[in-house]
Amino acid sequence: MVLKNSNELEESSNFTSVRKAEVKAFDDSKTGVKGLVESGVSRIPRIFHTGKLDIGKNSGSDSKLSVPIIDLKDIDTNLARRIEVISEIRSACHEWGFFQVINHEIPITVLDEMIDGIRRFHEQHADVRKEFYTRDLKKKVTYFSNGTLFSGQAAN
Repeated sequence: MVLKNSNELEESSNFTSVRKAEVKAFDDSKTGVKGLVESGVSRIPRIFHTGKLDIGKNSGSDSKLSVPIIDLKDIDTNLARRIEVISEIRSACHEWGFFQVINHEIPITVLDEMIDGIRRFHEQHADVRKEFYTRDLKKKVTYFSNGTLFSGQAAN
């Protein structure tokens, strides 16, 4: 960030302290984004704004964007393929932040049960979910909103 005068420094410092307070309040609520929705929020809070999104740039059905697909076939028997997959995952995480995995050999019933369990957890009352809200990664079960909430430019 390049500041042109001391007023910009004061505004930047004020913005930083306001953001820290908003992030702390969000985390202290221990309800995550679902808690925001349940509270009736009508606007996306500033802590989620990145300033990087240009909806007009990539809108329309002619978009050539597609989610990266990582194929795990033969990674357990082919060392060269395994190294290639690691590189693909690294790239997808860096460029996209997510990816789709195929040929993982996890039965669809297991995936469905996992999604159902997550849904049931989030459908519980906020007070029940709060019992599991922690940033202590040594705990067997953790639930929190964002791993980089306090260090990232925007919450995600």
